[in-house]
Amino acid sequence: MSVSTAVLKSEARLFSREPAAIFWVIAFPTVLLTILGLIPSFRTPDPKIGGLRTVDLYVPVVVLLAMIMAGLQVLPPVLTGYRERGILRRMSTTPVRPVSLLTAQIVLNGAAALCSAILAMAVGRLAFGVALPEQFFGYALALILATLGALAFGATITAISRTTKISNAIGLAAFFPAMFTAGIYVPVQAMPDLLQRIVEFTPFGAAAQALNQAAAGDWPSWSHLGVTALWTVILISVAARWFRWE
Repeated sequence: MSVSTAVLKSEARLFSREPAAIFWVIAFPTVLLTILGLIPSFRTPDPKIGGLRTVDLYVPVVVLLAMIMAGLQVLPPVLTGYRERGILRRMSTTPVRPVSLLTAQIVLNGAAALCSAILAMAVGRLAFGVALPEQFFGYALALILATLGALAFGATITAISRTTKISNAIGLAAFFPAMFTAGIYVPVQAMPDLLQRIVEFTPFGAAAQALNQAAAGDWPSWSHLGVTALWTVILISVAARWFRWE
């Protein structure tokens, strides 16, 4: 336990010295929400989306953006870099096990993404009057599943990437489709019905719908939660099967 704690503290110090990672995971989603919220038409109720405002729909979206940034853009290069430079191999000869490093990275990135989510919801509420989630426990469950899914996605990218360049390329290739399915470009509720049904079978599309349902006061659909959880299990299984320490 003391060894794992020491590794976590060390990785936390290193993480705090990466301003780019801190900005993109914690600050950028809220910055994006602020920019969108300043658009007058986004603060006007739209009957096409049930009388909601566009800014109301974008709070769960930027919450998911934080998860995507942490899972696809921050986690894979760090772990792949450690493996590529032989750090994990050298750690295996010490009392510190590589799994402690993997756990520390997952905890740190997950915590950063959750902090980003809280910040985005707070700014949405205080600056633009966006209601807080009415179904708190359902929202929290969907948020945790989305976080685990994003980090499992990142672990899978790490597992199949031999070098940091490859992990960066794969992460970037997955990043833009993930943003689309999460509703960054167009909120899922505003998509055509057929496209919406297709998107709901993706991990972030299902998570977006679950978060929106919980925000509106309903318990998230078990189908949306189930899709998110199923993707998480599949990705974790793939990562565990193919991950190599050296």
